[in-house]
Amino acid sequence: LIMSPAMWKWTCLVSHLLLSTTVSPLGRQQPPHPKRSFITFTGDQAEGNFNHLVVDERTGHIYLGAVNRIYKLSSDLKVLVTHQTGPDEDNPKCYPPRIVQTCNEPLTPTNNINKMLLIDYKENRLIACGSLYQGICKLLRLDDLFKLGEPFHKKEHYLSGVNESGSVFGVIVSYSNMDDKLFIATAVDGKPEYFPTISSRKLTKNSEADGMFAYVFHDEFVASMIKIPSDTFTIIPDFDIYYIYGFSSGNFVYFLTLQPEMISPPGSTTKEQVYTSKLVRLCKEDTAFNSYVEVPIGCEKNGVEYRLLQAAYLSKAGAILARSLGVGPEDDILFTVFSKGQKRKMKSLDESALCIFVLKKINDRIKDRLQSCYRGEGTLDLAWLKVKDIPCSSALLTIDDNFCGLDMNAPLGVSSMVRGLPIFTEDGDRMTSVIAYVYKNHSLAFVGTKSGKLKK
Repeated sequence: LIMSPAMWKWTCLVSHLLLSTTVSPLGRQQPPHPKRSFITFTGDQAEGNFNHLVVDERTGHIYLGAVNRIYKLSSDLKVLVTHQTGPDEDNPKCYPPRIVQTCNEPLTPTNNINKMLLIDYKENRLIACGSLYQGICKLLRLDDLFKLGEPFHKKEHYLSGVNESGSVFGVIVSYSNMDDKLFIATAVDGKPEYFPTISSRKLTKNSEADGMFAYVFHDEFVASMIKIPSDTFTIIPDFDIYYIYGFSSGNFVYFLTLQPEMISPPGSTTKEQVYTSKLVRLCKEDTAFNSYVEVPIGCEKNGVEYRLLQAAYLSKAGAILARSLGVGPEDDILFTVFSKGQKRKMKSLDESALCIFVLKKINDRIKDRLQSCYRGEGTLDLAWLKVKDIPCSSALLTIDDNFCGLDMNAPLGVSSMVRGLPIFTEDGDRMTSVIAYVYKNHSLAFVGTKSGKLKK
């Protein structure tokens, strides 16, 4: 299977659907299947790349976020509906955008790059966020992509001025008896005064409600957000946190990130910039974001360090893998792809590794760190806080698996890296994406590569 990188994300999932009913348990040799054709969909080439894809797990319908378009496709990739999102007159220097107040910058026809696409199952709508006007979102009815709402009249409606399609990641936390929450994580492109890097927002039942996308909590001193301090940019001028993946599990929401850091190499008196992959964890119910903890993650095989996170996917262990890891079959497992080294974010090396993490073991490391900090040991140790040597404060309390922090010792960093288990490496064709699932007690992973290959 050969495909362009822009088409990879949706083709991977469609291939997954096609293949998942025919695979056999690992370890058995099966006769080769006849060569089968793959269904494809090609959009308007003039509009540019596809950016994001989600599949409605109830109907099999596919929603595809592209430049200036949202497509609704049938499960066999026939176009059912399209919704135009751009281009429109804009200028990235207009903040607030010109749809709120007059902007003195020259306006030009500007493409709308889809930056986030989520299905809100509870309210039967699609959340489609783009790059126009500093990043606003539309709420579209799943059936026909009719626009239900497009909040733009408050400053919290603007998510990020970054134009890259992979700059925003969202996780919906659903409740049976109240409005849902949307956790949004985004690169801020040097504008920390405008945009929080992580926040939790209200998902109101009414798509046109005044409170849609408002912060879950916000007063003069505390809010449901994390902002990168402006002082951080004096140390690392191009600092940003890049969000690769996000999910919820148990009482927590997690984001997997890549962020620059200044380190002193062994034997050197000067510092150099590297990139560190980190997992960020927040409690679902933490309105003040006192539960923010981040822990570095990486992988090593035969003395080679794989530290630049490329992709991730949450799955279950399955009975066979669970036995070898000493966990339960329903335990959460993170399948991750890292490329070699730490220094090249934009031009990663082709050497890459597929590694797995047991989520419970990461949580145990976080709990150990919380317990030691609340004993008054060490500092907050958060690289993007300029004053990262703030000492931990002692407090007499019990910290269990679901501890959600106090207005002290937060935000908190873990210094020691959690290492994943390497299960496959590729030296010539960098792995760039991964999905996984359990089939007849086996864990199966599909990996996409830089050249457009699909590996099972």
